[in-house]
Amino acid sequence: MDTPDTRKLVLVTGATGYIGGRLAPRLLDAGYRVRVLARNPDRLRDVPWAGDVEIVRGDLLDEDSLEAAFDGVDIAYYLVHSMTGSHGKNAFEDSERRSAENVARVAKAAGVSRLVYLGGLHPDDATLSRHLQSRTEVGEILLASGVPTAVLQAGVVIGSGSASFEMVRHLTEVLPYMPAPRWVRNKIQPIAVRDVMHYLIGSAELPDDVNRTFDIGGPDVLRYGQMMNGYAVEAGLPQRPIAPLPVLTPRLASHWVNLVTPIPRSLAMPLVESLQHECVVREHDIDTYIPEPDGGLTGYRRAVRLALNKVRDGSVETSWQDASVADAPSDPLPSDPDWSGHTVFTDDRTRKTDASPDRVWAVIEGIGGENGWYSFPLAWAVRGWMDKAVGGVGLRRGRRHPTRLNIGEALDWWRVEKLDRGHFLRLRAEMKVPGLAWLELSVEPDGAGTSYRQRAVFFPAGLAGRLYWFAILPFHGVIFAGMARRITAEAARTDA
Repeated sequence: MDTPDTRKLVLVTGATGYIGGRLAPRLLDAGYRVRVLARNPDRLRDVPWAGDVEIVRGDLLDEDSLEAAFDGVDIAYYLVHSMTGSHGKNAFEDSERRSAENVARVAKAAGVSRLVYLGGLHPDDATLSRHLQSRTEVGEILLASGVPTAVLQAGVVIGSGSASFEMVRHLTEVLPYMPAPRWVRNKIQPIAVRDVMHYLIGSAELPDDVNRTFDIGGPDVLRYGQMMNGYAVEAGLPQRPIAPLPVLTPRLASHWVNLVTPIPRSLAMPLVESLQHECVVREHDIDTYIPEPDGGLTGYRRAVRLALNKVRDGSVETSWQDASVADAPSDPLPSDPDWSGHTVFTDDRTRKTDASPDRVWAVIEGIGGENGWYSFPLAWAVRGWMDKAVGGVGLRRGRRHPTRLNIGEALDWWRVEKLDRGHFLRLRAEMKVPGLAWLELSVEPDGAGTSYRQRAVFFPAGLAGRLYWFAILPFHGVIFAGMARRITAEAARTDA
Protein backbone atom coordinates (compact mmCIF):
# COMPACT_ATOMS: atom_id res chain seq x y z
CA MET A 1 0.00 0.00 0.00
CA ASP A 2 1.18 3.50 -0.77
CA THR A 3 2.50 5.71 1.99
CA PRO A 4 -0.23 8.14 3.20
CA ASP A 5 -0.14 11.46 1.38
CA THR A 6 0.86 13.93 4.09
CA ARG A 7 -1.01 16.71 2.28
CA LYS A 8 -4.37 15.03 2.73
CA LEU A 9 -6.87 16.51 5.15
CA VAL A 10 -8.87 14.04 7.22
CA LEU A 11 -12.12 14.86 9.03
CA VAL A 12 -13.06 12.84 12.11
CA THR A 13 -16.66 13.02 13.28
CA GLY A 14 -17.30 11.65 16.76
CA ALA A 15 -13.89 12.72 18.08
CA THR A 16 -15.29 12.95 21.63
CA GLY A 17 -16.30 9.29 21.45
CA TYR A 18 -14.42 6.11 22.25
CA ILE A 19 -13.14 5.29 18.76
CA GLY A 20 -12.82 8.83 17.39
CA GLY A 21 -10.85 10.05 20.37
CA ARG A 22 -8.31 7.30 19.84
CA LEU A 23 -8.19 7.61 16.05
CA ALA A 24 -7.43 11.34 15.79
CA PRO A 25 -3.92 11.24 17.33
CA ARG A 26 -3.02 8.14 15.33
CA LEU A 27 -3.97 9.86 12.09
CA LEU A 28 -1.61 12.65 13.12
CA ASP A 29 1.11 10.06 13.71
CA ALA A 30 0.42 8.67 10.22
CA GLY A 31 1.17 12.07 8.70
CA TYR A 32 -2.31 13.39 7.96
CA ARG A 33 -3.67 16.82 8.69
CA VAL A 34 -6.64 16.29 10.99
CA ARG A 35 -9.84 18.26 11.48
CA VAL A 36 -12.38 17.12 14.07
CA LEU A 37 -16.08 17.89 14.25
CA ALA A 38 -17.75 18.30 17.64
CA ARG A 39 -21.07 19.65 18.81
CA ASN A 40 -19.30 20.90 21.93
CA PRO A 41 -15.61 21.67 21.24
CA ASP A 42 -15.05 22.31 24.96
CA ARG A 43 -15.14 18.54 25.49
CA LEU A 44 -11.87 18.29 23.55
CA ARG A 45 -10.12 21.05 25.45
CA ASP A 46 -8.12 18.72 27.72
CA VAL A 47 -7.10 16.00 25.26
CA PRO A 48 -3.33 15.96 24.65
CA TRP A 49 -3.68 16.37 20.88
CA ALA A 50 -6.12 19.31 20.91
CA GLY A 51 -3.43 21.77 19.82
CA ASP A 52 -2.43 19.61 16.84
CA VAL A 53 -5.83 19.41 15.14
CA GLU A 54 -8.37 21.86 13.77
CA ILE A 55 -11.55 21.74 15.85
CA VAL A 56 -14.80 22.72 14.11
CA ARG A 57 -18.20 23.10 15.76
CA GLY A 58 -21.01 21.28 13.99
CA ASP A 59 -23.97 18.94 14.30
CA LEU A 60 -24.68 16.08 11.91
CA LEU A 61 -28.39 16.89 12.14
CA ASP A 62 -27.70 20.45 10.92
CA GLU A 63 -26.64 20.15 7.29
CA ASP A 64 -25.62 23.81 7.00
CA SER A 65 -23.17 23.44 9.90
CA LEU A 66 -21.36 20.65 8.04
CA GLU A 67 -20.33 22.62 4.96
CA ALA A 68 -17.39 24.37 6.62
CA ALA A 69 -16.30 21.14 8.30
CA PHE A 70 -16.15 19.23 4.99
CA ASP A 71 -14.57 22.03 2.97
CA GLY A 72 -11.28 20.81 1.48
CA VAL A 73 -11.52 17.39 3.14
CA ASP A 74 -10.04 14.38 1.35
CA ILE A 75 -11.10 11.60 3.73
CA ALA A 76 -13.93 11.64 6.29
CA TYR A 77 -14.54 9.20 9.13
CA TYR A 78 -18.13 8.70 10.26
CA LEU A 79 -17.80 7.54 13.87
CA VAL A 80 -21.02 8.88 15.34
CA HIS A 81 -23.63 6.48 16.62
CA SER A 82 -25.92 6.91 19.59
CA MET A 83 -26.23 3.93 21.93
CA THR A 84 -28.87 5.52 24.13
CA GLY A 85 -31.57 6.32 21.62
CA SER A 86 -34.08 9.17 21.56
CA HIS A 87 -37.51 9.71 23.00
CA GLY A 88 -40.52 8.89 20.86
CA LYS A 89 -41.33 6.12 18.42
CA ASN A 90 -38.68 5.82 15.69
CA ALA A 91 -37.00 9.05 16.88
CA PHE A 92 -33.67 7.28 17.26
CA GLU A 93 -33.75 5.72 13.80
CA ASP A 94 -34.92 8.97 12.21
CA SER A 95 -32.09 11.02 13.70
CA GLU A 96 -29.47 8.43 12.69
CA ARG A 97 -30.87 8.32 9.16
CA ARG A 98 -30.95 12.11 8.81
CA SER A 99 -27.37 12.39 10.09
CA ALA A 100 -26.12 9.86 7.53
CA GLU A 101 -28.05 11.50 4.70
CA ASN A 102 -26.64 14.92 5.60
CA VAL A 103 -23.08 13.60 5.62
CA ALA A 104 -23.64 11.77 2.32
CA ARG A 105 -24.89 14.93 0.58
CA VAL A 106 -22.29 17.32 2.02
CA ALA A 107 -19.39 14.91 1.42
CA LYS A 108 -20.45 14.43 -2.21
CA ALA A 109 -20.82 18.17 -2.79
CA ALA A 110 -17.44 18.89 -1.15
CA GLY A 111 -15.61 16.40 -3.36
CA VAL A 112 -14.54 14.09 -0.53
CA SER A 113 -12.64 11.14 -2.03
CA ARG A 114 -13.27 8.55 0.71
CA LEU A 115 -15.74 7.90 3.53
CA VAL A 116 -14.94 5.39 6.27
CA TYR A 117 -17.65 4.16 8.64
CA LEU A 118 -17.39 1.77 11.59
CA GLY A 119 -20.55 -0.31 11.84
CA GLY A 120 -21.60 -3.44 13.69
CA LEU A 121 -20.88 -7.07 12.87
CA HIS A 122 -24.08 -9.06 12.36
CA PRO A 123 -25.45 -12.16 10.60
CA ASP A 124 -27.30 -11.74 7.29
CA ASP A 125 -30.26 -13.96 8.10
CA ALA A 126 -31.43 -12.58 11.45
CA THR A 127 -33.90 -10.01 12.68
CA LEU A 128 -31.65 -7.29 14.05
CA SER A 129 -32.22 -5.04 17.05
CA ARG A 130 -33.13 -1.40 16.44
CA HIS A 131 -29.58 -0.26 17.03
CA LEU A 132 -27.91 -2.86 14.82
CA GLN A 133 -30.49 -2.27 12.10
CA SER A 134 -29.86 1.47 12.34
CA ARG A 135 -26.10 1.00 12.06
CA THR A 136 -26.64 -1.19 9.01
CA GLU A 137 -28.88 1.45 7.43
CA VAL A 138 -26.30 4.19 8.05
CA GLY A 139 -23.73 2.11 6.20
CA GLU A 140 -26.11 1.58 3.28
CA ILE A 141 -26.80 5.32 3.02
CA LEU A 142 -23.09 6.13 2.90
CA LEU A 143 -22.42 3.38 0.35
CA ALA A 144 -25.10 4.92 -1.89
CA SER A 145 -23.71 8.46 -1.52
CA GLY A 146 -21.58 8.45 -4.67
CA VAL A 147 -18.46 8.84 -2.49
CA PRO A 148 -16.29 5.68 -2.30
CA THR A 149 -17.08 4.25 1.12
CA ALA A 150 -15.57 1.57 3.32
CA VAL A 151 -17.94 0.18 5.95
CA LEU A 152 -15.97 -1.76 8.57
CA GLN A 153 -18.18 -4.09 10.61
CA ALA A 154 -16.81 -5.01 14.04
CA GLY A 155 -18.24 -6.88 17.01
CA VAL A 156 -17.04 -6.53 20.59
CA VAL A 157 -14.14 -4.06 20.77
CA ILE A 158 -11.65 -4.84 23.55
CA GLY A 159 -10.07 -1.86 25.29
CA SER A 160 -10.54 0.09 28.50
CA GLY A 161 -13.53 2.35 27.98
CA SER A 162 -15.23 0.29 25.28
CA ALA A 163 -18.84 -0.23 26.35
CA SER A 164 -18.85 -3.92 25.40
CA PHE A 165 -15.57 -4.57 27.18
CA GLU A 166 -16.66 -2.66 30.28
CA MET A 167 -19.73 -4.87 30.53
CA VAL A 168 -17.50 -7.98 30.46
CA ARG A 169 -15.17 -6.36 33.00
CA HIS A 170 -17.81 -5.34 35.52
CA LEU A 171 -19.89 -8.52 35.27
CA THR A 172 -16.81 -10.67 35.81
CA GLU A 173 -15.45 -8.61 38.69
CA VAL A 174 -18.75 -8.31 40.56
CA LEU A 175 -20.34 -11.73 40.13
CA PRO A 176 -18.67 -14.86 41.60
CA TYR A 177 -21.48 -16.89 39.99
CA MET A 178 -23.37 -15.74 36.93
CA PRO A 179 -26.98 -16.63 36.17
CA ALA A 180 -27.15 -15.58 32.54
CA PRO A 181 -29.33 -15.52 29.43
CA ARG A 182 -28.87 -18.05 26.67
CA TRP A 183 -26.76 -15.61 24.67
CA VAL A 184 -23.73 -16.36 26.87
CA ARG A 185 -23.38 -19.42 24.61
CA ASN A 186 -23.37 -17.39 21.39
CA LYS A 187 -20.12 -17.14 19.46
CA ILE A 188 -18.40 -13.77 19.28
CA GLN A 189 -15.25 -12.66 17.46
CA PRO A 190 -13.87 -9.77 19.54
CA ILE A 191 -11.26 -7.38 18.19
CA ALA A 192 -8.66 -5.33 20.06
CA VAL A 193 -9.05 -1.57 19.78
CA ARG A 194 -5.49 -1.33 18.42
CA ASP A 195 -6.50 -3.56 15.50
CA VAL A 196 -9.60 -1.45 14.88
CA MET A 197 -7.26 1.56 14.65
CA HIS A 198 -5.07 -0.38 12.19
CA TYR A 199 -7.98 -1.06 9.84
CA LEU A 200 -9.49 2.41 10.13
CA ILE A 201 -6.22 4.13 9.25
CA GLY A 202 -5.53 1.65 6.44
CA SER A 203 -8.98 2.31 4.97
CA ALA A 204 -8.01 5.91 4.22
CA GLU A 205 -5.81 4.71 1.34
CA LEU A 206 -8.12 2.12 -0.23
CA PRO A 207 -8.38 2.23 -4.05
CA ASP A 208 -11.03 4.57 -5.43
CA ASP A 209 -13.12 1.70 -6.81
CA VAL A 210 -13.63 0.09 -3.39
CA ASN A 211 -17.17 0.79 -2.15
CA ARG A 212 -18.31 -2.02 0.14
CA THR A 213 -18.55 -3.53 3.61
CA PHE A 214 -15.70 -5.43 5.28
CA ASP A 215 -16.00 -7.69 8.32
CA ILE A 216 -13.18 -7.22 10.83
CA GLY A 217 -12.42 -9.32 13.90
CA GLY A 218 -9.60 -10.68 16.00
CA PRO A 219 -8.06 -14.17 15.79
CA ASP A 220 -10.27 -15.74 18.50
CA VAL A 221 -13.87 -16.94 18.24
CA LEU A 222 -15.29 -17.29 21.76
CA ARG A 223 -18.56 -17.68 23.59
CA TYR A 224 -19.51 -14.78 25.85
CA GLY A 225 -18.98 -16.96 28.90
CA GLN A 226 -15.48 -17.78 27.69
CA MET A 227 -14.79 -14.07 27.34
CA MET A 228 -15.78 -13.54 30.96
CA ASN A 229 -13.57 -16.34 32.20
CA GLY A 230 -10.71 -15.20 29.98
CA TYR A 231 -10.99 -11.80 31.63
CA ALA A 232 -11.04 -13.48 35.04
CA VAL A 233 -7.73 -15.25 34.31
CA GLU A 234 -6.01 -12.03 33.26
CA ALA A 235 -7.45 -10.10 36.21
CA GLY A 236 -6.35 -12.77 38.70
CA LEU A 237 -9.91 -13.78 39.59
CA PRO A 238 -11.39 -17.27 40.02
CA GLN A 239 -13.29 -18.80 37.11
CA ARG A 240 -16.96 -17.81 37.06
CA PRO A 241 -19.52 -20.66 36.93
CA ILE A 242 -22.21 -19.68 34.43
CA ALA A 243 -25.77 -21.02 34.42
CA PRO A 244 -27.82 -20.01 31.35
CA LEU A 245 -31.41 -19.00 32.14
CA PRO A 246 -33.87 -19.53 29.27
CA VAL A 247 -36.44 -17.00 30.52
CA LEU A 248 -34.23 -13.90 30.78
CA THR A 249 -35.42 -11.53 28.03
CA PRO A 250 -33.20 -8.73 26.68
CA ARG A 251 -35.22 -6.17 28.65
CA LEU A 252 -34.87 -8.11 31.91
CA ALA A 253 -31.20 -8.79 31.17
CA SER A 254 -30.52 -5.07 30.65
CA HIS A 255 -32.12 -4.31 34.04
CA TRP A 256 -29.94 -7.01 35.58
CA VAL A 257 -26.76 -5.63 33.94
CA ASN A 258 -27.65 -2.16 35.19
CA LEU A 259 -28.24 -3.55 38.69
CA VAL A 260 -24.86 -5.26 39.09
CA THR A 261 -22.67 -2.89 37.03
CA PRO A 262 -22.37 0.89 36.72
CA ILE A 263 -23.41 0.74 33.04
CA PRO A 264 -26.67 2.68 32.56
CA ARG A 265 -29.67 0.66 31.41
CA SER A 266 -30.08 2.86 28.32
CA LEU A 267 -26.67 1.62 27.18
CA ALA A 268 -27.00 -1.92 28.54
CA MET A 269 -30.15 -2.52 26.46
CA PRO A 270 -28.57 -2.17 22.98
CA LEU A 271 -25.49 -4.07 24.15
CA VAL A 272 -27.61 -6.99 25.35
CA GLU A 273 -29.74 -6.91 22.18
CA SER A 274 -26.63 -7.10 19.99
CA LEU A 275 -25.58 -10.28 21.80
CA GLN A 276 -28.75 -12.13 20.77
CA HIS A 277 -26.94 -13.07 17.55
CA GLU A 278 -23.63 -14.74 16.87
CA CYS A 279 -21.16 -12.07 15.75
CA VAL A 280 -18.51 -13.88 13.72
CA VAL A 281 -16.54 -12.64 10.72
CA ARG A 282 -17.97 -14.10 7.50
CA GLU A 283 -15.24 -12.97 5.11
CA HIS A 284 -11.65 -11.75 5.33
CA ASP A 285 -11.57 -9.65 2.17
CA ILE A 286 -10.02 -6.76 4.09
CA ASP A 287 -6.75 -8.74 4.02
CA THR A 288 -6.56 -8.15 0.25
CA TYR A 289 -6.20 -4.41 0.81
CA ILE A 290 -4.86 -3.98 4.34
CA PRO A 291 -2.28 -6.51 5.59
CA GLU A 292 -2.49 -7.58 9.22
CA PRO A 293 -0.36 -5.51 11.60
CA ASP A 294 3.20 -6.58 12.32
CA GLY A 295 3.04 -9.57 14.63
CA GLY A 296 -0.53 -10.38 13.59
CA LEU A 297 -3.87 -9.49 15.11
CA THR A 298 -4.13 -9.27 18.89
CA GLY A 299 -5.70 -12.23 20.66
CA TYR A 300 -8.47 -11.72 23.19
CA ARG A 301 -6.46 -12.55 26.31
CA ARG A 302 -3.61 -10.25 25.24
CA ALA A 303 -6.08 -7.47 24.47
CA VAL A 304 -7.51 -7.82 27.98
CA ARG A 305 -3.97 -7.80 29.38
CA LEU A 306 -3.21 -4.55 27.57
CA ALA A 307 -6.39 -2.99 28.91
CA LEU A 308 -5.42 -4.02 32.45
CA ASN A 309 -1.81 -2.87 32.25
CA LYS A 310 -2.51 0.32 34.19
CA VAL A 311 -3.64 -1.75 37.14
CA ARG A 312 -0.96 -4.43 36.80
CA ASP A 313 1.78 -1.79 36.74
CA GLY A 314 0.31 -0.08 39.78
CA SER A 315 -0.10 3.15 37.86
CA VAL A 316 -2.62 5.26 39.75
CA GLU A 317 -3.74 8.11 37.53
CA THR A 318 -4.49 11.15 39.66
CA SER A 319 -5.89 12.99 36.66
CA TRP A 320 -6.88 12.13 33.11
CA GLN A 321 -4.08 14.36 31.85
CA ASP A 322 -1.55 11.92 33.28
CA ALA A 323 -2.72 9.09 31.03
CA SER A 324 -0.39 8.08 28.19
CA VAL A 325 -3.16 8.26 25.59
CA ALA A 326 -0.79 8.71 22.67
CA ASP A 327 0.95 5.39 23.24
CA ALA A 328 -1.74 2.75 23.61
CA PRO A 329 -5.31 2.72 22.23
CA SER A 330 -6.25 0.55 25.21
CA ASP A 331 -5.49 3.39 27.64
CA PRO A 332 -8.28 5.61 29.02
CA LEU A 333 -9.20 9.00 27.58
CA PRO A 334 -10.75 12.09 29.21
CA SER A 335 -13.84 11.63 27.06
CA ASP A 336 -14.49 8.05 28.24
CA PRO A 337 -17.66 7.72 30.34
CA ASP A 338 -17.47 7.83 34.12
CA TRP A 339 -18.44 4.17 34.44
CA SER A 340 -15.59 2.95 32.23
CA GLY A 341 -12.23 1.73 33.41
CA HIS A 342 -11.27 -0.16 36.53
CA THR A 343 -13.44 0.39 39.61
CA VAL A 344 -11.65 2.77 41.98
CA PHE A 345 -12.59 3.60 45.58
CA THR A 346 -10.98 6.58 47.31
CA ASP A 347 -10.92 8.29 50.69
CA ASP A 348 -9.78 11.87 50.06
CA ARG A 349 -9.15 14.38 52.85
CA THR A 350 -7.66 17.87 52.89
CA ARG A 351 -6.71 19.97 55.92
CA LYS A 352 -5.20 23.43 56.22
CA THR A 353 -2.62 24.34 58.84
CA ASP A 354 -0.59 27.38 59.84
CA ALA A 355 2.56 25.22 59.83
CA SER A 356 5.03 25.74 56.99
CA PRO A 357 5.12 23.30 54.03
CA ASP A 358 8.61 22.18 55.08
CA ARG A 359 7.39 21.34 58.58
CA VAL A 360 4.37 19.37 57.31
CA TRP A 361 6.60 17.50 54.88
CA ALA A 362 9.02 16.60 57.66
CA VAL A 363 6.17 14.90 59.52
CA ILE A 364 5.05 13.08 56.35
CA GLU A 365 8.52 11.80 55.47
CA GLY A 366 9.04 10.64 59.05
CA ILE A 367 5.84 8.60 59.17
CA GLY A 368 5.77 4.90 60.11
CA GLY A 369 8.24 2.73 61.97
CA GLU A 370 8.91 3.98 65.50
CA ASN A 371 7.13 7.25 64.68
CA GLY A 372 3.83 5.49 64.03
CA TRP A 373 0.98 6.50 61.73
CA TYR A 374 -0.59 9.34 63.72
CA SER A 375 -3.79 7.43 64.24
CA PHE A 376 -5.05 4.93 66.80
CA PRO A 377 -2.05 2.63 67.46
CA LEU A 378 -4.23 -0.31 68.43
CA ALA A 379 -6.15 -0.17 65.13
CA TRP A 380 -2.95 -0.28 63.07
CA ALA A 381 -1.49 -3.00 65.31
CA VAL A 382 -4.58 -5.20 64.94
CA ARG A 383 -4.48 -4.75 61.17
CA GLY A 384 -0.81 -5.75 61.21
CA TRP A 385 -1.51 -8.89 63.26
CA MET A 386 -4.32 -9.84 60.86
CA ASP A 387 -1.97 -9.42 57.91
CA LYS A 388 0.69 -11.61 59.50
CA ALA A 389 -1.91 -14.27 60.30
CA VAL A 390 -2.72 -14.71 56.59
CA GLY A 391 0.91 -14.69 55.47
CA GLY A 392 1.39 -10.96 54.93
CA VAL A 393 4.28 -8.72 55.93
CA GLY A 394 2.59 -7.09 58.94
CA LEU A 395 3.93 -3.95 60.61
CA ARG A 396 7.31 -5.25 61.79
CA ARG A 397 9.38 -4.15 58.80
CA GLY A 398 9.60 -0.61 60.14
CA ARG A 399 11.71 1.84 58.14
CA ARG A 400 15.37 2.13 57.10
CA HIS A 401 16.03 5.74 58.20
CA PRO A 402 14.12 7.67 60.89
CA THR A 403 13.54 10.85 58.85
CA ARG A 404 14.28 10.14 55.19
CA LEU A 405 12.60 7.90 52.62
CA ASN A 406 13.73 6.66 49.20
CA ILE A 407 11.82 5.16 46.29
CA GLY A 408 11.56 1.37 46.57
CA GLU A 409 12.07 1.20 50.33
CA ALA A 410 9.81 -0.84 52.59
CA LEU A 411 7.83 1.13 55.15
CA ASP A 412 5.95 -1.22 57.50
CA TRP A 413 3.42 -2.90 55.18
CA TRP A 414 3.85 -0.24 52.50
CA ARG A 415 6.50 0.36 49.84
CA VAL A 416 7.56 3.79 48.63
CA GLU A 417 6.37 3.91 45.03
CA LYS A 418 6.72 7.60 44.17
CA LEU A 419 8.52 10.40 45.98
CA ASP A 420 8.73 14.08 45.07
CA ARG A 421 10.59 15.23 48.15
CA GLY A 422 8.96 18.20 49.79
CA HIS A 423 5.70 17.76 47.88
CA PHE A 424 4.34 14.25 47.28
CA LEU A 425 4.61 10.69 48.65
CA ARG A 426 2.84 7.62 47.28
CA LEU A 427 2.93 4.34 49.20
CA ARG A 428 1.80 1.05 47.72
CA ALA A 429 0.30 -1.48 50.13
CA GLU A 430 1.95 -4.91 50.41
CA MET A 431 -0.54 -6.20 52.96
CA LYS A 432 -2.90 -9.01 52.03
CA VAL A 433 -6.00 -7.35 50.59
CA PRO A 434 -8.40 -8.42 47.81
CA GLY A 435 -7.15 -5.77 45.40
CA LEU A 436 -4.50 -3.06 45.13
CA ALA A 437 -4.17 -0.20 47.61
CA TRP A 438 -2.18 3.03 47.80
CA LEU A 439 -1.82 5.92 50.22
CA GLU A 440 -0.87 9.36 48.89
CA LEU A 441 0.27 12.25 51.10
CA SER A 442 1.04 15.69 49.68
CA VAL A 443 1.60 19.31 50.71
CA GLU A 444 1.02 22.59 48.90
CA PRO A 445 1.69 26.16 50.08
CA ASP A 446 -1.55 27.91 51.01
CA GLY A 447 -1.09 31.57 51.80
CA ALA A 448 0.92 31.83 55.00
CA GLY A 449 0.30 28.16 55.79
CA THR A 450 -0.04 24.79 54.12
CA SER A 451 -2.70 22.60 52.53
CA TYR A 452 -2.24 18.94 53.45
CA ARG A 453 -3.92 16.29 51.28
CA GLN A 454 -4.31 12.62 52.16
CA ARG A 455 -5.74 10.17 49.63
CA ALA A 456 -6.32 6.43 50.06
CA VAL A 457 -6.92 4.60 46.76
CA PHE A 458 -8.23 1.04 46.36
CA PHE A 459 -8.66 -1.05 43.20
CA PRO A 460 -10.94 -3.95 44.27
CA ALA A 461 -10.41 -7.45 42.87
CA GLY A 462 -13.81 -8.97 42.22
CA LEU A 463 -16.71 -9.09 44.65
CA ALA A 464 -14.41 -9.81 47.60
CA GLY A 465 -12.61 -6.53 47.02
CA ARG A 466 -15.83 -4.56 46.97
CA LEU A 467 -17.10 -6.24 50.13
CA TYR A 468 -13.75 -5.55 51.81
CA TRP A 469 -13.91 -1.83 51.00
CA PHE A 470 -17.44 -1.39 52.29
CA ALA A 471 -16.67 -3.47 55.39
CA ILE A 472 -13.82 -1.16 56.42
CA LEU A 473 -15.52 2.04 55.25
CA PRO A 474 -16.95 2.89 58.71
CA PHE A 475 -13.43 2.81 60.15
CA HIS A 476 -12.09 5.30 57.61
CA GLY A 477 -13.84 8.15 59.34
CA VAL A 478 -11.96 7.27 62.51
CA ILE A 479 -8.55 6.16 61.23
CA PHE A 480 -7.98 8.43 58.23
CA ALA A 481 -9.68 11.47 59.72
CA GLY A 482 -7.61 11.07 62.88
CA MET A 483 -4.45 10.58 60.84
CA ALA A 484 -4.95 13.82 58.88
CA ARG A 485 -5.80 15.74 62.03
CA ARG A 486 -2.79 14.49 64.00
CA ILE A 487 -0.27 14.98 61.18
CA THR A 488 -1.22 18.64 60.79
CA ALA A 489 -1.34 19.09 64.57
CA GLU A 490 2.15 17.60 64.95
CA ALA A 491 3.47 19.89 62.20
CA ALA A 492 1.95 22.94 63.91
CA ARG A 493 3.33 21.90 67.31
CA THR A 494 6.91 21.47 66.08
CA ASP A 495 6.69 24.65 63.98
CA ALA A 496 5.72 26.79 66.95
